[in-house]
Amino acid sequence: MNAKLNIITSMLIFGSIGVFVKNINLPSAELAFFRSFIGSLFLVCVCYLTKKKISFQSIKQNLLLLLISGTALGLNWISLFQAYKYTTVSIATLSYYFAPVFVIILSPLILREKLTPLKTGCVIMALAGLFLILNTGNNAATAGSYNHLKGISYGILGAVLYASVILMNKFIKNLSGFETTLIQLITAAVVLLISILYKNNIHIGEISHKALVFIFIVGILHTGIAYLLYFTSIKKLDGQSIAILSYIDPISAVFISAIFLGETMTLIQIIGGLLILGSTFLGEIIKN
Repeated sequence: MNAKLNIITSMLIFGSIGVFVKNINLPSAELAFFRSFIGSLFLVCVCYLTKKKISFQSIKQNLLLLLISGTALGLNWISLFQAYKYTTVSIATLSYYFAPVFVIILSPLILREKLTPLKTGCVIMALAGLFLILNTGNNAATAGSYNHLKGISYGILGAVLYASVILMNKFIKNLSGFETTLIQLITAAVVLLISILYKNNIHIGEISHKALVFIFIVGILHTGIAYLLYFTSIKKLDGQSIAILSYIDPISAVFISAIFLGETMTLIQIIGGLLILGSTFLGEIIKN
């Protein structure tokens, strides 16, 4: 029961990130850096306090994959945060949740898994859902203040990048999910810092105290604590339970953005969202 509660809590935390990001007036790359830096620092402190051993030999064996996947993780966050800027949290989240569909599409090529008729049906269902979400013209509440197509495009790009992280993780051997995520976060922080310094694009001194507090919340709560809860619990649950509970993330994101940001979706977009979530849910059930 505690494991399920931890997974549910982590999903609710992930689902609320959009509300905080919307209130942080930083470029997406800079925010992604602070998220990965603060999150990795938190997990390093956890390792030190709990005397958790890290397998440096295994890290060395998987170093290239960890560096590439860590970079992809950082770029994926930039894309997601950009999506939040150009569309609503709910639409950005549902577009981003296309990642499992890309995993289904790419698995036959990369993992040599068979693309069954049922999996093909899941992909078609998800594409139909995306088409319906693109129907933003009737939503007068947001049509004037957003560029939905651009936001959805960033969400899809984030989904592609996150799918690549998922697939690369399949090839990482002898490392726990915690260790893998820690190294990926450190990698993301280093790569993003180099990029920010190279472009001389630092704006942290220009933000409000409220935004600064939100940055620490995103780094500590939405990254460090959420990942810690998730990875300490998945070993105690079967894959099907984890797959089902993971849908709390996008569903809660829709409700939280509606309550705290006053964002709305048309009926057609809601149906589209359900098709995307339904397709990825079926894909997870088939896999497990």
